[in-house]
Amino acid sequence: MRTSHAESPPSPPESRPATLATGVRVLCAAAAVLLVRRYAALWTALWLVLTVAAGTAVQQGLKAAVDRPRPVWPDPVDSAHYAAFPSGHAMTATVVCGLLLWLLHRHGVGRALWRTALAVAVVSVAGVGLTRVWLGVHWPTDVLGGWLLGALVVAAAIGIHRRLHPSPDGTLSV
Repeated sequence: MRTSHAESPPSPPESRPATLATGVRVLCAAAAVLLVRRYAALWTALWLVLTVAAGTAVQQGLKAAVDRPRPVWPDPVDSAHYAAFPSGHAMTATVVCGLLLWLLHRHGVGRALWRTALAVAVVSVAGVGLTRVWLGVHWPTDVLGGWLLGALVVAAAIGIHRRLHPSPDGTLSV
């Protein structure tokens, strides 16, 4: 239920609890630690961290370059500051979920785990994007742009990983 902005103004960003950005950073850190400890894959762990950081830099650069205003609603559920395009939440969810799915696939996880991870990723990425529009802080095209740019970052990162880190037997290694 939406409340009147006058009755309950959105809390300032610094007083809000942990956000998606914090959650995915923790998830990426956990995946990087697991890669190093369990698989001795320091290169891949660094690749993961650097790709997420590069995705954030691309997103922030585009926000500054496009400088698209956010929607203005008379009775907002939430508010956001900075430019709207692309949706950083949608892009971050796409990048993180896409990279982690690829890593699971590369490690040959079982069918049940793969299907579960795929379902969780699809629901998460779609849910993040749709809630950004529902909250009134993004236009649908901001979210679509975040998803598409996130997919582009994932595709480029996978291409870089495959090119720079092939296994000795000719197959691709993690």
